[in-house]
Amino acid sequence: MSGIRAGGRPEWLRIKIQTGESFRRVRSMVDELRLHTVCAEARCPNVYECWNAGTATFMILGDTCTRTCGFCNVKSGKPLAGVDPVEPAHVAEAVARLSLGHAVITSVDRDDLPDGGADHFARVIEAIRERSPSCAVEVLTPDFKGKPGALDRVLAARPEVFAHNVETVPRLYRTARRGSSYLGSLALLHAAARWRDEAMPDLVVKSSVMLGLGERRDEVLAVLGDLRRSGVDVLTLGQYLQPSARHLPVERYVPPAEFAELRAEGETLGFRHVESGPLVRSSYHAERHRPGPAPPPSGASAPPPVR
Repeated sequence: MSGIRAGGRPEWLRIKIQTGESFRRVRSMVDELRLHTVCAEARCPNVYECWNAGTATFMILGDTCTRTCGFCNVKSGKPLAGVDPVEPAHVAEAVARLSLGHAVITSVDRDDLPDGGADHFARVIEAIRERSPSCAVEVLTPDFKGKPGALDRVLAARPEVFAHNVETVPRLYRTARRGSSYLGSLALLHAAARWRDEAMPDLVVKSSVMLGLGERRDEVLAVLGDLRRSGVDVLTLGQYLQPSARHLPVERYVPPAEFAELRAEGETLGFRHVESGPLVRSSYHAERHRPGPAPPPSGASAPPPVR
């Protein structure tokens, strides 16, 4: 795969800092309600665009993750507290104040909880439904370590979009996604797709891949194929950006033209929507990803074997 080797960021990754009135309003509300956002915790490059537009991706279950992924800026360690019982109401309040038509809810990994936090996800969805019944809800969940009933509890609350990110190619999991399993992630997505096919025809299943960690093009294409065969409808592809010197280095900066090529590859595979670009993140333009699922994938009816 071509591209610019790591060094100074290329022009296409330059971000203009804009802190307008909407940005300040969202930041003030997040602080007031004691909420966490992945926008701030993960140092998302689109925070200015999204917050100035009055939108945010809410991160529930605290600010401490039980895993230590090599790419992620969220604090890791042993969480000092359990689940905040007022958090669902606070998230619902924020969604109502922002008059959101599409809310995105994600979380840290909470392997210390018996259900991985699945019940709390469901309670947040239910609280949003009560305050803002017309708002679509997208959840971006951990893998719950395959804990029995966890996925069922989340999907029984009937989100419009279920997302879980595979993040990278299987070969890089030991360095980039320690504690996670590529096959486990595919199995979770496949199980969500079965829920869609059997009980929730309007559910959209979504996943995301980062580029620039040292993956080969053939590996990326293999992952795209695995995701489609697992029933994923929507795919996002973006550039990995190193949050700090202690995180994994950027191996290369992928040019916009290559992202365009991968978008075309994804569309050929049958994804209903592919969001692909250097600054794309899983929840970027999330409201565009909802209408209508992709056609049924061809090939295997179960997750494919890891290569």
